[in-house]
Parts: sequence; structure tokens; C-alpha cells
Amino acid sequence: MFGCVIHGRGDLRVDELPVPSPGPGQALVAVRYGGVCGSDLHYWRHGGVGDFRLREPMVLGHEVVGTVLSYGAGASGPVAGTPVAVHPATPCGVCPECVDGRANVCRDTRYLGSAARTPHVQGAFAAQVVVPAGQLRALPSGLGLTRAALAEPLSVALHAVRRAGAVAGRHVLVTGAGPIGCLVVAAVKAAGAARVTVTDLLPRALEYAVAAGADSVVRADDAAGPGWPQEVDVAIEASGVAAGLDTCLRLVRRGGVVVQLGMLPSGQSPFAGNLVVSREIELRGAFRFDVEFDEALALLAGEPRFDALISAVVPLGEAEAGFALAADRSRSCKVLLDFGTHNS
Repeated sequence: MFGCVIHGRGDLRVDELPVPSPGPGQALVAVRYGGVCGSDLHYWRHGGVGDFRLREPMVLGHEVVGTVLSYGAGASGPVAGTPVAVHPATPCGVCPECVDGRANVCRDTRYLGSAARTPHVQGAFAAQVVVPAGQLRALPSGLGLTRAALAEPLSVALHAVRRAGAVAGRHVLVTGAGPIGCLVVAAVKAAGAARVTVTDLLPRALEYAVAAGADSVVRADDAAGPGWPQEVDVAIEASGVAAGLDTCLRLVRRGGVVVQLGMLPSGQSPFAGNLVVSREIELRGAFRFDVEFDEALALLAGEPRFDALISAVVPLGEAEAGFALAADRSRSCKVLLDFGTHNS
């Protein structure tokens, strides 16, 4: 079979891989679609993401959907042929964070397509993949595989909204209108936000934000332009740059909440820390997700608006072109790789 493997910075290949067999407790899935995530792009362009650096070839991908093929000994789940989404995390279940109900920050988790540990955890951008059977989720009625491929990034957005607290009836600022930022917009609207303002540097990205449900959008580099709010109740930083965090801290009301969702560059990042003190702003981090995965699938099943965020579906054989498109935010939002032709 074939898969999408990163060998180093700028070295992305479609390699022939051995066909896996499910072991005890495992399921074998025929992957149909995989969403290209910002972390996949970082591995491709920079050889790592945040503090996680590539040390060996790694199959990329953690946003995958497909159909069940078979199970290993002692494993059970949706019957063969069932369309499923794959939850990409395998927390340890015993560390203090897991015991405290915060498995998303498990100190010993395994996450598909991650270089956080060595050997790396191989990802799911392959025609077939083996995963723990408990990580399969049958798709709700009416949810097709294409839209279901948004479940993992939408889960990230839903977790950020949960970290923000009550947003119903409030004005929410989202800095950054990439795929995650746009899904945050959809998530806060679903949670009852009265108004959502989005900032970004790119006009096309702001168009996607409007498609996701933004009430107003503003150019991040046009401080004098119309649409800038004087104050917001909650701010979610989804751009992953220090300037976005600075904007959130300066616009959120006194006593408001800022959620840092975008992964900032490794090392130190400057920010207006004095505002956290003088305005008693609550600055909260948001990392990955846990139980939000099932919530994401339910939300996707009932909202066709999400389809507008899928910019393109690219065959696996053209993976590098797909990555280049996903990296060009002036042309795309979410790009999917299609593994269907490699499953026959």
C-alpha cells in the first residue's frame, strides 16, 4: 500500500508501505480522506512543530476517516464496512492528568503522526491503518465521509470554546482565520455567541470566516479600518503568532478571558503581560481535545455550512501539491487527501 511520509524538512514522499494487520485490541481501517493539518505543514516546511523535531521518517496525518475492515483478537466495534472517524489520541489513563479527567494533556499520550516522542508515533496518511478499536467512532446518520474529515480540527475548536467558558450572548474575538480559526467561529456560534469578530491578514481567509458564521471581519493590519471592536468579552487566539495574542489582550474587557489556541513558535514569545495583571485578564491555554470528538461529529451531521470550508480534495499521488495548496492560505482553507484509489 502507499502512504504519505515525511523524511525531513521539505522532503515529503508517497512511499510504499507494508500492509498492516490488526493485533489484539486493534482495528484495521481503510482510510478514505485525511485532512492536512497545520502541524503536518510544519513538519513538511520546518522539520518539526513547536518543540517537536523530526528524528526519523514518519507517516503524517491524524485527521482521518474511512471504513472498518477487520479486528484483531479480543477487539470489537462498528461492524466491517461501517464508515468511521478515528480519534487520534491514545492517553495513558494513569497519569495525574488522565486521572483528573484531562486526558488531552496526558504526559504520556500517543498521538497519530507526532514526533513528540522517539520512536515517533506513525500517522494515518496511508491506505490502511491499524488503531486501537476504542478510537473508532461510527458516523452519525446523514454525515458523509468528506465532511466527517473535519471532526478532529472541529474537536480542537470545541475544546478551545470549552476552555473559554460561557460564550452565550457574548461578543467573541477570534484572531486568525485559518482552518482552526474558522472552525472556532462555527463552534462559538453553535454555543450561542451573540457576535463573532474575526481578524486576519488575508482577504480570502476572512471570506472563509464569513462562510463559517462570522458576523464581522477585519484586516489585522488595518488598525484604523471599520469593524474593529472597542472591546470584546472573550478572545480566542488561533493564529499562532505573538501579535495575535497581543490583539486579544488589548481588546478583551477587564476581567475577560483570552484563550491561546494557536501554537506559538518555540522559545519565548513577547506579550503584554502587564495587561493580564492590571485588567485581571484570565489567560488560558487550549491543547487538542478529548470528549469533544463525539460532540464534533454530532455538530457536523447537522450543519452543511461546514462543507464550504473544504477547499479541495487531492489524490494521494499528488500529496505534495496538496500540501502546497494547504500552505497557501490565499487560496485554501481545509485541504483533504483522498486515499480511495489506493484501497482497491
